[in-house]
Amino acid sequence: MNVPLTPVRFLRHAVAQFPRNTAVVCGGLRLTYAQFGERAGRLAAALGAMGVGSGDRVAFLSTNCHRLLEAYYGVLEAGAVLLPLNIRLAPEELSFILNDAGARVLFLERDFLPVAEKLLSSVRTVESYVLLDGEPESSSSSSLLRRENYEALIGAARPHHPDIMEFDEDSLAELFYTSGSTADPKGVMLTHRNIYLHALYVAVAVGYSEQSVQLHTIPLFHANGWGLAHSLTLVGAVHVMLQRFDPAEVLRLVESERVEGMNLVPTMGTALVNSPERKKYDLGSLKRVIFGGAAASPTLVREVEEKLGCLCHAGYGLTETSPVLSLGRPKKEVPLEGEDRFVRLAMAGFAIPGVELAVMDEDGRPLPHDGKSMGEIVARSDVVMEGYWKRPEETEKAFRGGWFHTGDMGVIDAEQYVRILDRKKDIIVSGGENISSLEVEKVMLAHPAVYEAAVIPVPDEKWGEVPKALVVLKPEAQATQSELLDFVRPHLAGYKVPKSVEFCEELPKGGTGKILKKELRKKYWPQKVEAK
Repeated sequence: MNVPLTPVRFLRHAVAQFPRNTAVVCGGLRLTYAQFGERAGRLAAALGAMGVGSGDRVAFLSTNCHRLLEAYYGVLEAGAVLLPLNIRLAPEELSFILNDAGARVLFLERDFLPVAEKLLSSVRTVESYVLLDGEPESSSSSSLLRRENYEALIGAARPHHPDIMEFDEDSLAELFYTSGSTADPKGVMLTHRNIYLHALYVAVAVGYSEQSVQLHTIPLFHANGWGLAHSLTLVGAVHVMLQRFDPAEVLRLVESERVEGMNLVPTMGTALVNSPERKKYDLGSLKRVIFGGAAASPTLVREVEEKLGCLCHAGYGLTETSPVLSLGRPKKEVPLEGEDRFVRLAMAGFAIPGVELAVMDEDGRPLPHDGKSMGEIVARSDVVMEGYWKRPEETEKAFRGGWFHTGDMGVIDAEQYVRILDRKKDIIVSGGENISSLEVEKVMLAHPAVYEAAVIPVPDEKWGEVPKALVVLKPEAQATQSELLDFVRPHLAGYKVPKSVEFCEELPKGGTGKILKKELRKKYWPQKVEAK
């Protein structure tokens, strides 16, 4: 028997087995799995009544909310493709994505109505704009909106749940656009099969269960919140929604909802361990913090374990891989103590079930697993995307040699742990020597006064380019350039030591909190920044 692999099955299973269990906590609203499933079915029916059919793209411009989580199932139940949009993008970027994807419907929160008004003259394909919260009649922008808001739209519909055998597991389910650091954003096509198997692999690797309570700290528009939209529903766990990251609100929710786990980018972790609110809350329920989105330092991993009182480790993946490829969790046969433990836990880790990872040289030859031979990290798995939307040449390039090429440089050691050294574009080449900005940043972050650090290349007449550190100090902490450079020198080769340090009040960040090095480089490479 061949039953289609589609994430729609996850919610149907949870509704059947755990109908009265809490599924979603969103502000003051609590939904059971029976209610979650019914609302997703009503959304599917409402989309059908609007003329949305098989393969049509349905866009959502929304913060983390139960309505966006419902779309991960309701849009698919309608046979359509979900297109979550990054709320941090400029109107011009959103316009490009909506036109490139050919979205027919755009659901949006009222905070983004000014953005939607700017899209009207440039977006050609969107036929309906639906307000997710509030009443269209009360808005000055009501002319662009349907008369019904989201609640009225689904409230008037009868739940629609097509026969599971009607689904095509190889059809497109979700479309995510990458950040477009050097060109226009690319649409990443994830199939029903990609998403289904990714959720299974992650649930097994992490150990999610019906008892799990997870805080959605990562925006759902970013690779379905790192897969949580599906891996939690698969097992009937509790989704606790966080609209926007705020350290005090995170800590409050951990205590009030007895949250067991959350995923963070390193800047979020830094904010939490340094929050003056931290000691006010009972964090005893917290069992696990996983870092991703950018490399975490061993120092930060140690601080999370010590100050938040839970297991902490890194993970690794890309939008193109659904996204998780590996987790830096402990291995029973690799006992670690002291600082060695935190160095290991801060690595990208070893492949989750269903994933193969390798490091290859420029000619596509596998490199030894010695922890020293640097090459490009490549992956082979069911979780790897179908390809880039309407970009066959770039798809072919990414899949050359039968492997997906990540664009990340790293090494693999004898225990199969991957260590990311840098993105190809972020490797600093100084006098012919390759310098990993991540390696320098991790050493810099070990200084007790440093809150955040980013290392970038700057022009140099003799060496071509040299590393420069941009540093944010912890509140009330003090440090000088010479003090920081003296601190890192014993831990780095001479050519890797930054030639200068610039102190900043803050560093520019993207929608998930990741530091935007491209923005930092503009000041020093006004003509070269896109090439780097």
